[in-house]
Amino acid sequence: MILTVTLNTALDITYRTAALTPHATNRVAEVSERPGGKGINVARVLAALGHESVVTGFVGGRTGDALRELLAAEGPGGQPAHAAVTDAPVTDALVTDALVPIAGTTRRTIAVVDETTGDTTQLNEPGPTVTPAEWAAFLTSYEGLAARADAVALCGSLPPGIHVGAYAELVRLARAAGRPVLLDTSGEPLRRGIAARPDLVKPNADELAQLTGSREPLRATRDARRRGGRSVVASLGAAGLLAATPDGSWRAAPPTAVRGNPTGAGDSAVAGLLSGLVERLPWPERLARAVALSAATVLAPAAGEFDREAYADLLPRVAVTEQSSQPEQESHAPRQHR
Repeated sequence: MILTVTLNTALDITYRTAALTPHATNRVAEVSERPGGKGINVARVLAALGHESVVTGFVGGRTGDALRELLAAEGPGGQPAHAAVTDAPVTDALVTDALVPIAGTTRRTIAVVDETTGDTTQLNEPGPTVTPAEWAAFLTSYEGLAARADAVALCGSLPPGIHVGAYAELVRLARAAGRPVLLDTSGEPLRRGIAARPDLVKPNADELAQLTGSREPLRATRDARRRGGRSVVASLGAAGLLAATPDGSWRAAPPTAVRGNPTGAGDSAVAGLLSGLVERLPWPERLARAVALSAATVLAPAAGEFDREAYADLLPRVAVTEQSSQPEQESHAPRQHR
């Protein structure tokens, strides 16, 4: 079982318009609602890959009720129970709800997709305030879940009321239980969390630059390792992933650029990395899976889903290039893995 933590869960709402015109009335052609928050998206993709996944974090109010109802209604592989049957493989793995109820109301996130340009405008509400008693109840539940997990993922922002060192605390608890832990957050929670020595950290390029002060990706990923991350995998957007690990450094790039809704693409990459970790895959294979899943998510209609046919097509064509021990601009004759 893989445990994913989403302290700031959300109900993800996606609006699709033929063309988004600012300062004007826009007609919505399609609306979809999904349980959201980074860890929930990760868990859904893990289930689609055949891994039992459990989600925990906070949930509350009418929006929280709707989130839990939608989560319960999802079928195998994290797909809606009414989803059409395709030739793509569907697993029997499900996402298990271990969310902790609170008095506050779960937030909503709104993604407005412009079908003409493929661009997405994102609106994120703030999360509910979590009380000290609610945090203490969560910690009790988390320790029991982490002790049974094969791996733990700590994902997303912190809701109001949670201390900035919360992820560092959760990293230490997972490590004390002997469980590998992945951290995917930003800002001060990332800075403090990485000092607790998580097994894997997955920032994007901006988060990495904010953490290290460097915009040179390879140097920044290696600097992040020195700050405490055992392995660091940086998301470089359409350019793929860059990894610095105890076994070496690699860059993984998709075979072609894809256009669509990028919401959740980074979460799918986390699912690829986590599944590769528990399956003990070599790093090049983990990275190829993560990049293919990320690109296939851009082509999917909503966050937490991926286009299965696109994933199967992209996976063998992802190029994984080993980086030299020198800074990126000084590297020579890199080796490729496919």
